[in-house]
Amino acid sequence: MLIYQSLRQGKYREGFRQKFFGRIPKRKKVLQDQTDSAETKVVWFHAVSVGEVKLLQPLLQNIRQTLPHWHCTVSTTSKTGMVLAKQLYSKNHIVFYCPLDFSWAVEKALTRLKPDLLVLTEQELWFNLVDAASRHKTKIAIINGRFGESGYKRYLWIRPFAASLLRKIDLIAAQNEVYAGWFRRLGASAEKIRITGSIKFDGAAADRHNSETVKLRSFAGIEPDDIVFLAGSTQQPEELFAVQCYEHLKTQFPKLRLILVPRHPERFREVAAMLETQNVQWQRRSALTAPQKPGTCPSRTRILLVDTIGELGAWWGTAAIAYVGGSMGSRGGQNMIEPAAYGAAVCFGPKTRNFRDIVEMMLRENAAEVVHDQHDMEMFVRKCLEQPEFAAALGKNAKKLVQDQTGATQRTLESLQTLFAREKE
Repeated sequence: MLIYQSLRQGKYREGFRQKFFGRIPKRKKVLQDQTDSAETKVVWFHAVSVGEVKLLQPLLQNIRQTLPHWHCTVSTTSKTGMVLAKQLYSKNHIVFYCPLDFSWAVEKALTRLKPDLLVLTEQELWFNLVDAASRHKTKIAIINGRFGESGYKRYLWIRPFAASLLRKIDLIAAQNEVYAGWFRRLGASAEKIRITGSIKFDGAAADRHNSETVKLRSFAGIEPDDIVFLAGSTQQPEELFAVQCYEHLKTQFPKLRLILVPRHPERFREVAAMLETQNVQWQRRSALTAPQKPGTCPSRTRILLVDTIGELGAWWGTAAIAYVGGSMGSRGGQNMIEPAAYGAAVCFGPKTRNFRDIVEMMLRENAAEVVHDQHDMEMFVRKCLEQPEFAAALGKNAKKLVQDQTGATQRTLESLQTLFAREKE
């Protein structure tokens, strides 16, 4: 079926040789003809898609600055993940598609790369890959370890199999005690688990004047007194809710602007069609080819559809009010740390099981609110507009929470280093 989809539909065509046959770069290419000494380490980081790819940024920067004998590679699975990985890492690291979890593909990949350490991001237990890496004497780590509730329950159904796999992993750097406990209940050895916190807090930008956000504000013609309501990582029908909210409030609050950033690129066309049916004036981010001077953006085009990849983090820096999507449907929520780090007034829907711990922290610290439907969303935005002191307090609490949680990158790196320190004992 996968081969059929690749040949007929093109779904897996890009990176076909790497995905199906493990034809990833060889160790010699990674080392770039440098001496392969006992100190040299080739580290393979695997990040499934966009979120995990971006997560690695502070860790890879830290390694590059402090451990020059570590040669890091980055693999991903999705096409959008590959686009972002090349954008972020191809200058200093080799980037490739991870082989699909076929025994022959992962065996070939490990034979070619010969990594000293395989690092899996968050919850990716690739059975054949982990098994083959163990047989190749490659050290294996999970970083930023977590489970979505549904994923954890699925693993419970195959607990003996999951336990046998987890015992082959040398380090599990879990985000918190809850996830650490879940790993233990699935059969992971307690002595191999470390609680390091979430790297996502370290990777979140907090300066609204960063160069990328400043550029985007200029391209969109956002004025200093504009109030941006941004709905990001959205799924259907969240974009419609945000548009209806904006339409109901725009007359009373003429400085309000709406930015929509759908989660998946394949939905850009769908959201554009929805905007047409709503008979509103809007524009595409991809149509902004040059910076606009503040004040030149006419009020009739104060809705922007971001139909580009990898910019959401910077767009959050334009938002005074933020709705984090994927939280009114079945997806289980998306990362709410980025808008929180900027000090936006954050809200999200009630279905956030994938970020349960972060949601609990934010609600406990009065750093966000839950909205259940379009009416709640509109009431939240209205309250932020009518009571700016409320929005400011919510944003201040959110920003402080993120600042208080930093440090996971350093703890994770120290844990990874201990894997090689044991070789010298």
